[in-house]
Amino acid sequence: MPTKQRRGEETRKRLLEAALLTHERGEFTVQAVLAESGVSLGSLYHHFTNFDGLAASSYAKCMAELLDHLVAELARTRTARRGVEAVVRAYLSFVVDQSSKARFIHASAYATYLPAYKELIAETKKVRMARMAEWLAPHVAAGTVIPLPDPLTEMLLIGPVAELSRRWLTDPTIDLEKAAGLLPARIWAALAA
Repeated sequence: MPTKQRRGEETRKRLLEAALLTHERGEFTVQAVLAESGVSLGSLYHHFTNFDGLAASSYAKCMAELLDHLVAELARTRTARRGVEAVVRAYLSFVVDQSSKARFIHASAYATYLPAYKELIAETKKVRMARMAEWLAPHVAAGTVIPLPDPLTEMLLIGPVAELSRRWLTDPTIDLEKAAGLLPARIWAALAA
């Protein structure tokens, strides 16, 4: 990789890391990100167009890491039920183990700006959700998983656990361990043929 390109990638990485750190501290502002990263305002605008672009890219990066984690856990299973339950547990473990990233996904004040970056978000999710759909397809064909359009399957599989995660991130008194014991079987019941 040429030196200029490598420096550009390093700058992007520093800005994304600074976005996550400052967001976690409740200081997600242009000034805080620049101070944390040591990057100039011009570089931020060069790499992300504006601060909202940085926020959307941070969201997309966190979402990609979450979905990659789910896909990896799904790939370790063989049966439809084990796969569905593994996705639910993996989602909840990500929320606990990577709470700053989960918070950026679920509890960011910048979520209102995401519609302007819907193509970036859609592209981030598309490949990963396709891998989940590909894994489920033989189970649908075998009659163990109910045949639904992919968006409905996604809503049944991820919707409840995403909502639980969003609530837990703002109210950690919710018993996530108990939920992790109950939700996988309930979500499987919704998807089982």
